[in-house]
Amino acid sequence: MPSITNQFLSSINLRKNVLDMAKRGNSVHIGCAFSMIELFAVLYEKFVAMDLNDLSNPQRDLVCLSKGHGVMAIYSCLYELGVLAEEHLHNYFADGSLLKGLSDSHIPGVEVSGGSLGHGITVATGYSLAIHLKQENRRVYCFVGDGEMNEGSIWESLLFAAHWKLKNFILIVDANDFQAMGRSSEVLNCESLKEKLTAFNFETWECDGHSRKEIEKTLTFATESTVPKPKAIVARTVKGKGVSFMEDDNIWHYTRLNEDTYQKSLAELKEIK
Repeated sequence: MPSITNQFLSSINLRKNVLDMAKRGNSVHIGCAFSMIELFAVLYEKFVAMDLNDLSNPQRDLVCLSKGHGVMAIYSCLYELGVLAEEHLHNYFADGSLLKGLSDSHIPGVEVSGGSLGHGITVATGYSLAIHLKQENRRVYCFVGDGEMNEGSIWESLLFAAHWKLKNFILIVDANDFQAMGRSSEVLNCESLKEKLTAFNFETWECDGHSRKEIEKTLTFATESTVPKPKAIVARTVKGKGVSFMEDDNIWHYTRLNEDTYQKSLAELKEIK
């Protein structure tokens, strides 16, 4: 059975990797990767059972990123865990590169292809059902964005998971209140997410998505619960977290780094506990 990595993933290093990828690749989506850094860090450190020497191990837990445009957060973790090489990060978003700007299941450690919003969760619930029917002791962690919750396929998948009582399915909502064209609460308000998910028969918690202590406590509740229901965590996050001029500013959904903003961003990075 694959083991938990128990490897500390530094917030500074994870965000620096994202900045380096974005700068070298002249790419966007920095803010939406930054909002998930602590969530992925704690998840990979303490909860995901995986074999770092064999990421196709059939007994592994699955991490599915439906919010595929935030994939630099996963790439950064996989690099720190030794799965991806420095050359992969340096060639991010380049022609012929292994690492694309959206999640791609051909990459080791990336379980679903995301980009078409609402698609990844449908695959993740299918994985969960297969695991449930085989009576295997494995979990599926699925990340969605609160803006992505506008998609009808999200709610169909939630109904499906609840109907089958997929207690091995853990939904994590990156609730940073932004999507491409504005605040989620203004474009199409889905709040209260906790109440809606509870009404869809999920066992649901809410936490500060940048507090490692709160994330660990909430994931512990979710993974240790014996209630025969799927689980959901609404993680309240800040888009662009970790760099003051990016925080809660949706311009960093599509803005590219120049040398000045790159250096200023690096200078601000610090550990987040």
